[in-house]
Amino acid sequence: MNARKFIAVNSREALKLVRAELGEDAVILSNRKVSEGVEIVAMGSVELSRLSETRLREDKACEPKVTAAKPASTLHQKALDQASTLGAKVLDANLQRAAATVEKVAVPSAPVADQTTGILSEIKIMHTMLQEQMACMAWSDMQQRDPKRSTLMRDMINVGFSPALSRQLLDKMPAKGDQAWVRRILGHNIRVATAQEDVVPRGGVYALVGATGVGKTTTTATLAARAVVRYGADKVALITTDSYRIGAHEQLKIYGKILGVSVHAVRDTEDLKLTLSGLKHKHLVLIDTMGVGQRDSRVAGQAEMFDAAGVKRLLLLNATSAGSTLDDVVRMYHGAGVVGCIPTKLDEAVTLGTVLDVVIRHKLSLHYIASGQRVPEDLHEVNLEYLLHRTFKVSAAPAAFAVQELEFPAFMAGSGAAPMMRAEHAL
Repeated sequence: MNARKFIAVNSREALKLVRAELGEDAVILSNRKVSEGVEIVAMGSVELSRLSETRLREDKACEPKVTAAKPASTLHQKALDQASTLGAKVLDANLQRAAATVEKVAVPSAPVADQTTGILSEIKIMHTMLQEQMACMAWSDMQQRDPKRSTLMRDMINVGFSPALSRQLLDKMPAKGDQAWVRRILGHNIRVATAQEDVVPRGGVYALVGATGVGKTTTTATLAARAVVRYGADKVALITTDSYRIGAHEQLKIYGKILGVSVHAVRDTEDLKLTLSGLKHKHLVLIDTMGVGQRDSRVAGQAEMFDAAGVKRLLLLNATSAGSTLDDVVRMYHGAGVVGCIPTKLDEAVTLGTVLDVVIRHKLSLHYIASGQRVPEDLHEVNLEYLLHRTFKVSAAPAAFAVQELEFPAFMAGSGAAPMMRAEHAL
């Protein structure tokens, strides 16, 4: 058996040696205290798999007529018994469940290949359990060694930031870092459109796109109102491509009548090109788009139409949506023609960390923020200091979805890899 022995002053350092020599997929076989500190015996996952296959072949050769299920191999049972010494009682409970599952694997009447696949599958399950429990212990250790960093991590997660982004940011935090440092680094990583990039003074043709109910029509009218105040109604025009939603054209026509600007409806690419050719003298042309889910097949056709007509796009993000939903929206709508985004419904969102997290990870440029239905009062220029203050503002009421102190290690143990941030601002 090609098991390796590692000795270090404590379990944490010994585990580091195991990972360095055998990789992240290593399986711990035993763990005991010795005079030098802690001794861990481990084996690479590939070698353990080969050993399992060899044992299975030997057992089949020696016991061709066995009718009862064989117990788990000594190697497997030893791993289950000894790994429990790595930490908390929950580890022992999980490993005992794994052992019970392994004992049920061998079925003599099944083909050898099927039995091998079953045992390897159980080894992977056991290995996953070990990894999760070791990660739990690592996070518990972090809470004890660096409570300030752990508290900041929990605060970021509870206000909506992803574990991946939170971990990467706090990994770069200096010893004297605090929440003010976190806010400053987040501010450095949130890109805000400059005055030269602002669509109202810059002018041109822009389509407002996004998922159903995100507030495209209201935001279109609000941007138009800003342009009318600055350049006059004769320099602004509105277009709608929404021929599916009942009353969509009429709603935009009402806004157009209030603002004194022309409103046009188009159905396809050629119609859009023809309409835009007649609006070349306008300073700003805004296009309200149909409201469909981000996975609707019409989203791709809409993007192709705007690309063919040379129309740039502003992506609207609903601040009340879950992070996975916003990620999906960005993936479906993002493209070369998207020049930035506008978070909406900030007045309805309890926390803003989720939408800011998506803006950072997808490197989107913030143009405005929308916080209500009033035109034009509820569209605001981006104030990062306000956004971050509002994001970390602690609610007095306990939140059912907040991660608590004792739940934090288990929550973080299953989190994935971190995305890339602008590292020059996080040193």
